[in-house]
Amino acid sequence: MRAAHRRLVATADAERRRIERDLHDGVQQHLVALAVNLQLARQLADTDPTGLTSQLAEIGRDVQEALDDVRRLAARVYPASLVDRGLVDALRAAASEAVIPTRVEASRQSERYPAEIEAAVYFCCAEAVEAAAARKPQPGERAIVRVRREQDALAFDVIVEGGRPEPWTEQDLIGISDRLGSVGGRLAASPDIGQGACLSGTIPLAR
Repeated sequence: MRAAHRRLVATADAERRRIERDLHDGVQQHLVALAVNLQLARQLADTDPTGLTSQLAEIGRDVQEALDDVRRLAARVYPASLVDRGLVDALRAAASEAVIPTRVEASRQSERYPAEIEAAVYFCCAEAVEAAAARKPQPGERAIVRVRREQDALAFDVIVEGGRPEPWTEQDLIGISDRLGSVGGRLAASPDIGQGACLSGTIPLAR
């Protein structure tokens, strides 16, 4: 338990560092460019009205890119859709932006679960898809995320087809297993299901 706790703390610290890098390399750079372009726009307002129109269009693009970066970062921290619309909608929103084609299948789509359980399933599934995609996706590789109620438990599968038989590293599996363990869940991995691999998790709803 102490080892798992240390790993969870280390993972949280690594994620914070990653967010800081993304803020610096993404949002901050867009804002710097925006500040520079605003200065140029002020100069053009008096000297080159035609050039000002083009400059304003570039400023608009900078603003949109900064907003997109902020939205992606907010979703990584804790997606608003998970709070407002529930687990399935949040997973589908994440799937729509995944690097590899991802489909979400779910029963009882409107049913809500305790917040910590919804968060655990969401981040386990999102991290599994992201980790698989990070290892140079193969042509035709795709993912399927399945969520279902099993009596007094919430279960999920993340299946990656059309790629390598082992799309996850040992560190990926440890991180996902630790996250599940923090809410009393368990993880199982099947390295060979024909043309892909499967991660399955189960979390009891009554503890």
